[in-house]
Amino acid sequence: MIELTLPDMTCGHCVKTVTQAVQQVDAAAQLTIDLPSHRVSIQSARPAEDFKAALAEEGYPPA
Repeated sequence: MIELTLPDMTCGHCVKTVTQAVQQVDAAAQLTIDLPSHRVSIQSARPAEDFKAALAEEGYPPA
């Protein structure tokens, strides 16, 4: 399980963009988003760095 905090994720549009970025890295990844706490949980066999890079590229760098 990969746990990330994305301080710049603040709205529904952000959630959609974050979801799409995660799915581009691993279409089979299980994703849980807690918008009020800016937390994202990703269950995937892919390394966390792959997701961190993809999210940063979309404008949501993990803290």
